[in-house]
Amino acid sequence: MPDLTVVAEALDAALRGRPIRSAAAPGPLAVRGTPAELEGLVGQGVTAIRRRGKFLILELERDEIVVNPMLTGRFQLARADEKHPPKTAFVLAFGARPEGPPLDAAPWTRGASWMPAPDAEPEIRYRDPTQMGKVYLLPAGAGRTVPGLGPDEIGPDVDDPALTLEVWRERIRRHPGELKNLLRNQAFVAGIGNAYSDEILHAAGLLPFRKRSSLAAEEVDALYAAMGQTLASAVAILRDRVPPTFEKQVRDFLAVHDKGGQACPRCGTRITEVRAGGFITSYCRGCQR
Repeated sequence: MPDLTVVAEALDAALRGRPIRSAAAPGPLAVRGTPAELEGLVGQGVTAIRRRGKFLILELERDEIVVNPMLTGRFQLARADEKHPPKTAFVLAFGARPEGPPLDAAPWTRGASWMPAPDAEPEIRYRDPTQMGKVYLLPAGAGRTVPGLGPDEIGPDVDDPALTLEVWRERIRRHPGELKNLLRNQAFVAGIGNAYSDEILHAAGLLPFRKRSSLAAEEVDALYAAMGQTLASAVAILRDRVPPTFEKQVRDFLAVHDKGGQACPRCGTRITEVRAGGFITSYCRGCQR
């Protein structure tokens, strides 16, 4: 969620109101749509770019584009004359925007040095070395569904104001299992991945393999508070450190994730790391219970 939030805010500020000049799929295996649907994007203006869970959604005047970058997908905002990065799968080129950035764009983007000039014709490139991620073209009226975005597949966003403490308490009662798996379950809450589930649990002082049913009421509330504080702090850091290289993943500020063997920043105990199923779980045996 923090990484994609920054990308969505930046691209919305840079591209909203601009018309699409061209659309190309150099890596067609990553694109779900026909050549005619790709060509049909040309001429449509961007009305919004937003995040939903782990998806980036580009709303156009008629159609939509939904990108699920998965683990290895990255976005680049670039000039048209810049060389495409390796494994570029999808490219949108945009026209000028005489009126400049939208007034209601994310405040941190105002006056940014990386913001394309009103008369510039920037591009957005999506690259994915493994082609795990997918770009879904959704023509108006097609009724096409995106895996993972069905009503039973995705819960409220972690930063949705409607996800109050009371709603959190009610939702968590209905979801059993280990805490790390619970946080990563997009049907429970949307937007938390492997790394930030470790960070949230460390902030809350809870072990990743604890069962939800073992939590006391105050621990349920502490987990909710840790989720909000951890993600908000990460977004603030990434807004400062990611631009203008939006394809860069910044993780060096994390407290425990992928830092096995290092000292816990809270208690000094050596951080434990477990690798299973291709994923890393990092936690502190000293201050997580």
